[in-house]
Amino acid sequence: MAGRIVVLTGAGISAESGVPTFRDADGLWEGHRVEDVATPEAYETSPSTVHRFYDARRQALGAVEPNAAHHALARLEEHLGDDLLVVTQNIDDLHERAGSRHVIHMHGELRKALCRACEGRFEWTGDLGDFPPCPGCQHSELRPDVVWFGEIPYEMDTIIEALADATAFVSIGTSGAVYPAAGFVQQARRFGADTLELNLVPSDGTPWFARARHGRAGELVPAWVDEVLAGRGLLTS
Repeated sequence: MAGRIVVLTGAGISAESGVPTFRDADGLWEGHRVEDVATPEAYETSPSTVHRFYDARRQALGAVEPNAAHHALARLEEHLGDDLLVVTQNIDDLHERAGSRHVIHMHGELRKALCRACEGRFEWTGDLGDFPPCPGCQHSELRPDVVWFGEIPYEMDTIIEALADATAFVSIGTSGAVYPAAGFVQQARRFGADTLELNLVPSDGTPWFARARHGRAGELVPAWVDEVLAGRGLLTS
């Protein structure tokens, strides 16, 4: 048995499906400053701009598909069941579309809307820029159910509990620069878990991992899953 595994995924795993990472070398998200589209203050100042940004991303999501890395994690879940938890920083639904069910979206979900009036959450595939009424309370107070900068990520208590129980922590496609997710490897190590990084290039957090492999997620993740399922150790070098 492989043990209990917590997997953290970031933008790198979805980039291979054609989902833009949005954060360009100049620090812009699709030509927008982060402060203009990904903060509560931006929404208060210009909700239409924020909605246009996320409406476009929501529409684009329908044109991409899960890749080999997403499918490999779903295959691992078929064998491990509750002993595998995927914690994703991504707001796309590619893990679910690949077949994963034990997924925590710590930064929210693009295909959900959050009502600021009644705090209800609703599945949402259309636009929000025309300020539609909330399905629950009928107020036009729907915003993207996305955790913006300055807001608290979702289900942190559940994530920390999972790290405490984990035999292994695996980070896939993350920069290791954005907290609190960047600190998960240190917490996992304190709890005694083995640690592995699978990333395109060394990340800011690479020194914290017991071992690291660098290359495309679509190649590294299926290979690692094959090793686990073949019983060649939880995290082989």
